[in-house]
Amino acid sequence: MKERKRIYASQQRIDEINVSPLIDIVFILLIFFIVTTVFVEETGVEVQRPQAASAIDLEKNSILIAITAEGKVVYGGREIGVNGVRGVVKRLLKQEPMPVIIQADKRAPIELYTEVHDKAALGGAQSIHLATTR
Repeated sequence: MKERKRIYASQQRIDEINVSPLIDIVFILLIFFIVTTVFVEETGVEVQRPQAASAIDLEKNSILIAITAEGKVVYGGREIGVNGVRGVVKRLLKQEPMPVIIQADKRAPIELYTEVHDKAALGGAQSIHLATTR
């Protein structure tokens, strides 16, 4: 009888599945995807962009500056004003070169857009675009 108990006990061990390596792999994959994901930074305000038939998609890694209908210049959810554009662009371009995308409301004055464009160029931006809808 002792023999039968021993065989039964060994069969029971074989039937158990160790899932801890599987859980480890799932966590490693989760960490990998979190680290490699590109986060798109939004301007923090909603603007009504003008329409353009020639609109194209640009890369996600860019500097987004918004101009509201009330004439506020916003970056990262806070108002920086026209004079803050140059410093923000210069600081961000030190990290890596990237385009500047200006999201101007269609009711914003063209003079304000021109000033923001000039300040971004003075900050070192090589590529400056106006965000539109199709």
